[in-house]
Amino acid sequence: MSNHSQDQDDKSSKKDDNHGVEVLVLGDAESIKFVDNSPVENRRQIGLFSAIFIIFNRIIGTGVFATPSSILTFSGSVGLSLFMWVIGAIIAAAGMQVYIVWGTAVPKNGGEKNYLEYLFRRPRFLITSVFAANGVLLAWAAGNSLVFGEYILRAANVEPSRWTLRLVGFACITFAWLLHGTALKWGLRLQNFLGIIKIIVLVFIVITGFVALGGHMKIEEPNNFSNAFEGTTASASSFCLSLYNVIWSFIGFSNVNYALAEVKNPARTVRIAGPVAIAVVTVLYLLANIAYFAGASKEDITGSGRLVAALLFRNVYGERAERALSALVSLSALGNVLSVIFSQGRVNQELGREGILPFSKFWGSNRPFNAPLVGLGLHWVICLIVIFALPPGDAYNFVINVISYPLSIINAAISFGIIYLHLFPYKDWPRVGIFGLVAAGFFGAFNVFLFIVPLTKPPVGAEPYNDLPYWTHAVAGWAVFGLGFLYWLVWAQILPRVLGYKLRRVEEVGKDGLIRNVFKRVPREKSS
Repeated sequence: MSNHSQDQDDKSSKKDDNHGVEVLVLGDAESIKFVDNSPVENRRQIGLFSAIFIIFNRIIGTGVFATPSSILTFSGSVGLSLFMWVIGAIIAAAGMQVYIVWGTAVPKNGGEKNYLEYLFRRPRFLITSVFAANGVLLAWAAGNSLVFGEYILRAANVEPSRWTLRLVGFACITFAWLLHGTALKWGLRLQNFLGIIKIIVLVFIVITGFVALGGHMKIEEPNNFSNAFEGTTASASSFCLSLYNVIWSFIGFSNVNYALAEVKNPARTVRIAGPVAIAVVTVLYLLANIAYFAGASKEDITGSGRLVAALLFRNVYGERAERALSALVSLSALGNVLSVIFSQGRVNQELGREGILPFSKFWGSNRPFNAPLVGLGLHWVICLIVIFALPPGDAYNFVINVISYPLSIINAAISFGIIYLHLFPYKDWPRVGIFGLVAAGFFGAFNVFLFIVPLTKPPVGAEPYNDLPYWTHAVAGWAVFGLGFLYWLVWAQILPRVLGYKLRRVEEVGKDGLIRNVFKRVPREKSS
């Protein structure tokens, strides 16, 4: 971190006739505007209600349907398993407070990328490259594509083999890519419809839990709540892996931060929308897990893999209901795949438009369907590599862990960054209250725990994978950051020296009226 120079006397403005944009060339201080005041009419269209649902729909994916089995396996007892969901909710609430602080200080589209660039200003462009690698190389949609395959095959009464599961997952991610890349409006309509399906499925599960608690079941009552903490596992590694699964189910609480420049009264909206969404989701998650434990034995739940919701319906209503619910959960998984690939495609597109990726015009293109087909396609390729390269039994857990691991490092950095900036503030940094500082310290400390413990060997029976080494996701997470560092060396250091140019950041007001910080190559004699 370094002190930030606010001196912008050497800026100049010019018109780029080739691209129809207004260009503001930044000075040698490489100052970046961390507030987006683009004069676009009616750009702030996201109100409080919409902001709540942006968070709500992103959080509820397949986690609550697919992870309870793993969480119970790692925690060892029903009591600790439920307690893990409470801890996850507290961590998510603390994390939401961290993102509220950052969203208030940097009310701009982009989320963590902007926060890291605000914090780490030297070496120039390094943090941008590292974050770009993290954004591009992680297969966010792969895990839920496989969950879609498992549930849709169960609904069709087909035993999922290694290749049928992969092929159905391939069909799911390909459908999402082509729909969002060629028919954007229809993709959004389907995505919104499936968001409603997710809520209906969760409500059905909660109601079924009350039916099971009333003793109306087709099996003997499991009595999981009589000795709730029997079998508790006292292992830091198991605790960490349980938290990974819980936090995966809460990922998305920061979703509105990616669109803050389009939010009405962003400071007020984010302070209300985040806590409300997390509170509602926490209640639904706890009730859903109580339903699972009310309707199935511990052994059946741990043996069900990612099909615990289907198991509940079979035990309460019978096989036909199990298959019907499996079909609904598969639609929920498809909705999450659509939501994730929609977001990640735009991340790739913006990295292209800012000139960070090679062949940037190609990745930043909206042609030929006025949708980011190419940016979406990049994420599609990364997901296919994970779907076909990894053993299907390990692929879902690997995706959860390899995404959660670097995210823990990023979250720790921006959390402790708030404390650092409280002690050594930049002149445009707002004052943060004691509650925000405590939340930042708590969230940061937990994330340090989450990225250190996976490097230690877990006890026998608590291994995260069937066929992969326990440290696979930790090494993969650091490898992604390492690739970002190598890319920075080539893109920002070696090539400019060899080819005789400097990388400069300029502000461009594009045809859409939005301000972007774009990297340009400037000949050395002109940049001096």
